[in-house]
This record gives sequence, C-alpha cells and structure tokens, in this order.
Amino acid sequence: MLRCIRTGCVRPAPRARVATVSARQRHGARRPAVEAVADIAQRLAVLLAAGVPPGAAWGYLLEAMSDDEEGVSRSVLASASEAGARGGDVPRAIASSADLAVPRRARRGRRPDETEVLSAWRGLAAALQVATEAGSPLANALRDLATALRDLGQAQRDREAAMAGPRATARMVIALPVIGILFGAGLGFDTMHVLFATPIGIALLLIGASLLLAAGAWNRALLRRSRAVELLPGLAMELVAVAMSGGGSAAGAVDRVTGVCARFGLAPPVDRSVASVLTLSERAGVGAVELLHAEADQERRDARGAAQTASAALGVRLMLPLAVCVLPAFMVLSVAPLVLSILSSTVQGI
Repeated sequence: MLRCIRTGCVRPAPRARVATVSARQRHGARRPAVEAVADIAQRLAVLLAAGVPPGAAWGYLLEAMSDDEEGVSRSVLASASEAGARGGDVPRAIASSADLAVPRRARRGRRPDETEVLSAWRGLAAALQVATEAGSPLANALRDLATALRDLGQAQRDREAAMAGPRATARMVIALPVIGILFGAGLGFDTMHVLFATPIGIALLLIGASLLLAAGAWNRALLRRSRAVELLPGLAMELVAVAMSGGGSAAGAVDRVTGVCARFGLAPPVDRSVASVLTLSERAGVGAVELLHAEADQERRDARGAAQTASAALGVRLMLPLAVCVLPAFMVLSVAPLVLSILSSTVQGI
C-alpha cells in the first residue's frame, strides 16, 4: 500500500472516514471550524511520515475532501496544491487563501471564531515555513499543531456548553411577553393597546427593549472576555524546537521563528521562556529540543486548564444578565401592561 501511495497508483483518500464526518455534520453535530484545520494537519503528518512527497500530499488531501465539507478548507487546500505542484511558496499560498476565504465584515471585522480559524491556518503555514527553512522533519510538528488546534476546538465546545443553559432560558423568557400579551387578550384585557397606544405603555416598551439590548451586549462582552488571549499556545516554542531539529543554533532558531511569526501575524517566542529552557538544557547536559517540546506541551495544558476554568465560570456569569436585564424586561413588557389594562378596565367600570 505504501509503495502504491508513493508511486501514485492509488490515492490515500480516507473516503469512509470523510463520509462519516460529513454524515455526522448533516445530523446536526456542528464541529468547531478549527478542528477541520487540525484534521488536515494530522492527515498531512501521516502522509509525510509515510514518505508521500509534500507537493503530492496536498493534492491527495484535496481529493479526499467530500463535496459538502467546509469551503474555507477546500479553498486553502486548492491553493496549497497548486503552489506545491508548481514549486511555489506553499506557506504563503495557505496564509493568503485563508485570509481571502475567511469572511471579513465591514467595520466589525471578523468574529472571534473566524479569527481563531485564520490563526490556525497561519499556524500551519508557519510550521511549514520553519521546517522547510531549517530542513527539519515536519510530521511531528504537524501532529503537535493538530493537538493544539483540537484543544482550541474543545475550548469552543466548552464555551458553547456553558452558553446553552442561559441561552435557552433567555429565549424562553423573551418569548414570555408575547405569551403574556396573548394571555391577557384571551382574558379580555387590551394589553396591546396599553403597550403601543398609551404614553406609559410606550415608555414601558422602550425600557423593556433597552433591557433586552443591554442583556445581549452584556452576554457578548462576557464571551469576549472568556476567550483565550493567545490563540495558539505553545506554537512559538514548538516552532523553535522544529528549527533547532534541523541542526541550527539556538539563537538562529529563535531569529528564524521570530521572522516567520512576524510574516504570518502570530505571537513570537518569548525570549525569557526560551532562555530558561536553553539554560536548563546547558546545565543538565540534555538536548534542548526535547525540553522545548515539553515546554510547549506544558503551555498547551495550562491554556486548556485555563479555558476549562473560564468556561465553567462563564456559565455562572451568564446568569447575571438574565437576572438583571432579561427578567425585568419580562416584567416590564408583559406583567406591567397586563396590570395597567386591569386597572384601566376597573376604573372605567367604576
């Protein structure tokens, strides 16, 4: 099988696996978009470890995609495959096509999840660039990158799980004013007239709408603060290890990684962290590459733990807008007009 893959007589396209993933997506199991990048990095690592040439590997990955998989991945793989076939700059092709494929909205820019996807593609491009320049084996770096991206995807899942309860409750409470208005109308009270045709009702409508808008803005602010500051933890340290695996010096590896990170808009390696690892390596007389890999893995574990803690705290904090804004909005938009309608009917009856 390996000989056939190398000679090109068969395509190592995992059709059954792709079809399974697509079927799961059709049934509503939405995956974080960064996990698609992780899958590509993992598959590319397997193909390269099996001896498939990098230029041909991109074409195999593109052919293995199903017709209903994500458009961003298809666009990036097409650009990488074309660049690899003609011996072009594959990392630049990946970064440029990802920047064009990930939507950019006027004034507001990209959503946080779209920014994470773009950073994931740029991280893949940076890993390819560093390994190519340093002459280092790429498969291990791609596997570590896939692990980091799956951790990022799990953080997205945790945030969605934390949001599920408060979001469902907020939707139910927001629907209650309509139910209350219909209930009052069924009892013979003209709550619609009170809410839309009287000065106090219009004031209540404005107050309730303002509370709901404030709740939405509060929720979005809490979500923004819960997101990780560093989107790809441990990547810079991992890239330094990849650069040193090619036989270069530590200073040269740090300079190379710093330049590549600047090229693709990623966070550069922290000099203090790298220096501490190199100092430990020199004093203990052990290889710096393994220590750098271990440090990168530790950074990913720390980031994963921080993301889980933030997601757990988010579920509690999201109850505050519900209690402070959404529930009072229900009282203002539903209960108060009903009470006013009852009082108006009573006074007119007297």
